[in-house]
Amino acid sequence: MTPNNPAERMIFKAMTLTWPFYAVGALYVVGPVLAWVLGGLAILSLYLGPAIRHDLRATGSIPPLIWVWIIGMFVMLVALWAGHLDWGLGLKKTIKSSIGWAKGWALLALFPLIGAVLPIRRAVLIRGQCVIGAWTLALAPVLLAAPYLGLPERIFTSPLKAVGGPGPEYFSVYFYTFDPASWTPRWQFYAPWSPFAALLGVVMVLFALEEEDRKWMLAGVAAGVLMILASKSRMGLVGLVACTIAPRMMPLILRGWAWHVTAALTASLAVIGTALVSLAQDAVSAFKGARADSTRVRETLQRIASERWQNEAMWFGHGTVHPGSHAVEYMPIGSHHTWYGLLFVKGLVGFAALLVPMLWHTGVAMIDAARNPRGRLPLGILMTIILLSFGENVEIEAYMLWPGLILLGIHLRELATDAATKAADDDAADTHAPEMRTEG
Repeated sequence: MTPNNPAERMIFKAMTLTWPFYAVGALYVVGPVLAWVLGGLAILSLYLGPAIRHDLRATGSIPPLIWVWIIGMFVMLVALWAGHLDWGLGLKKTIKSSIGWAKGWALLALFPLIGAVLPIRRAVLIRGQCVIGAWTLALAPVLLAAPYLGLPERIFTSPLKAVGGPGPEYFSVYFYTFDPASWTPRWQFYAPWSPFAALLGVVMVLFALEEEDRKWMLAGVAAGVLMILASKSRMGLVGLVACTIAPRMMPLILRGWAWHVTAALTASLAVIGTALVSLAQDAVSAFKGARADSTRVRETLQRIASERWQNEAMWFGHGTVHPGSHAVEYMPIGSHHTWYGLLFVKGLVGFAALLVPMLWHTGVAMIDAARNPRGRLPLGILMTIILLSFGENVEIEAYMLWPGLILLGIHLRELATDAATKAADDDAADTHAPEMRTEG
């Protein structure tokens, strides 16, 4: 894979060096730096137009949906300021939280902007993910054997933690960790914790399935599945099935026979519906019971966040997460769930600021996935992010989701290019039509 321009070169290098960056605890720094550097380059490319070097020229104007993301993430910042002002958190804490916004929520707009404006190819991101997979497979024997060889869980915490972040785990390097419920080892690879590693594994599988080189494709798929299984995450298993199969089934929406089959299955529910409901309830109970303590903590966190949001800070939230009690194992109130976390920290305004662009983008991806195979990967990525949002805080993990976010921007650029080409063809047809009638 040979990058065609400096933007592709930076992206490909950053992806292929994921494990070395993790080894020095630098991943949390690399993501935001890459976002703001390439985001600045995208804006510069738009401003200079043809004056910039030809291989960095903007591929077009900013798509409308990118503007929605930009506006939504700016509203997040406004909600943050309003929450801090309402609760009198002070200038120092407001500045610190604003820097956190620049390293978190802002990335959800910057990376799609980069993909939509700069001439970055899908193939670069796809191959980059497979290279990460090859690294993962090469290191897997050491990681998997570590707990049985008596090696320590955590190797070290990088001094880069001085730059500030959500916690020391973002700058720590681990061989493995122990599940406190079963006291068995779990692996988190290059993620700060195991459930997030599982969702990164899902993203890796989604990218690898689009790789044309079979060897690289197998490396990516094998590494992604390994990350999902070794992390022992229920959410990862759901994502592996749902986020890979559902986008590939979208073309069935346009097939008449699929609707007839759906109608027949729907009619059969009158007979087997009760049994299916019972089976689904048993499956959900088994899913929750697989790690009952984790489920209990998450449900308690969500209930407390919801109640305090409704009673204390409806519109702009509390401005920041609050320390949790022993009942939630001292987990912060407003964590472990993007949507409840948004309501608690940024209120209804912040909730809407993410919901609107997320739903709009998912709808666009679903329509294109039904019409064209190119929509499968962006839809799968959006489904993974949505799934992640129900168990994690998306904003503090955007620094690792950036290849998928750039791909979302590339997809919008492809849609805009197709729309412009179709409009030009229609104009040309309209122009030639009178001439043809005259000649006739």
